[in-house]
Amino acid sequence: MNSSTETGPAAGERDDVRPPILLVEDEPTTRLLLARQLARAGYAVEAVCNGAEALAMLKKRFFPLLITDWDMPEMNGVTLCKAVRLLPLEGYIYTILLTAREGKANLIEGLASGADDYLTKPPDDSELRARLNTGERILKLEQSLRVANRRIHMLSITDALTATFNRRYLMERLPQEIEAAHRHQRPLSVILCDVDHFKQVNDTYGHQAGDTVLKSVTAILMQSIRKDIDWAARYGGEEFLLALPGASVTAAMALAERIRAQIQAHVFEFNGGTCRVSASFGVVGHESSRSGEDAGIDRLIGRADRCLYDAKQSGRNRVSGEPPDSGASGSST
Repeated sequence: MNSSTETGPAAGERDDVRPPILLVEDEPTTRLLLARQLARAGYAVEAVCNGAEALAMLKKRFFPLLITDWDMPEMNGVTLCKAVRLLPLEGYIYTILLTAREGKANLIEGLASGADDYLTKPPDDSELRARLNTGERILKLEQSLRVANRRIHMLSITDALTATFNRRYLMERLPQEIEAAHRHQRPLSVILCDVDHFKQVNDTYGHQAGDTVLKSVTAILMQSIRKDIDWAARYGGEEFLLALPGASVTAAMALAERIRAQIQAHVFEFNGGTCRVSASFGVVGHESSRSGEDAGIDRLIGRADRCLYDAKQSGRNRVSGEPPDSGASGSST
């Protein structure tokens, strides 16, 4: 039997939107009655007739709540509960095992399979609602925990001053970009940017002014790169690294030159005054045909750093770059 949606009008009329439920029951009359019972409680219900169908459905769509019968053909409820706990899902699924079986041994077996709760058939309407309310509270707690964990993770990879990614993120993410470039045989370019004579800004105007300059430079960088494709990280005190997946060295050189010109033309304002700064850039491309140590992060950043050094030595406020797998560098002002 193919899956079908069995919902009542009450599901769309409630102000408090409740999570959808996947109902698994092989007996058609019982399935229909349970679906109506759940719809009256305000839930949208998707109903299937066995565990195999339920598992296939969960791989296509996420259901925070799962109510499953125990005894079913093809895949029973206990086997389904075990399989669900092994799925890579976007969140937790609160599972209620529904059965005519009674006794402590069955309760223990059901909970041991991964079910969160256990109800005997036919379920009392008020008891079913109470158990689902408990499930919703647990789901909200789980969701709050995931949000908190994501926030903590973002704080751990974000530079506190500039709000770009930090060096920790860079050292984790750049090897992944290199591997992706190698796997898909696509270009990857890296720009290393350093604010020229930044120590003089701090010494002349104070560290708060210096912080303002770094924030403003960051804003220019972030406005210049592609959203959700490129990314920026603070590599050092006044150094930033831009990763440009899919971008050729020629395109990266052009981007670096545009950023250089914007920084040079910008008037940096802070409490008590204004100033101008410039920046130097080292640009390199990853050679996607390389693998192993030759394609590592140390080599790529090392090449970018050498190009940046060339730009500094050539008078600063310029872009210096080299193509993939090349020892020669060129510069532009």
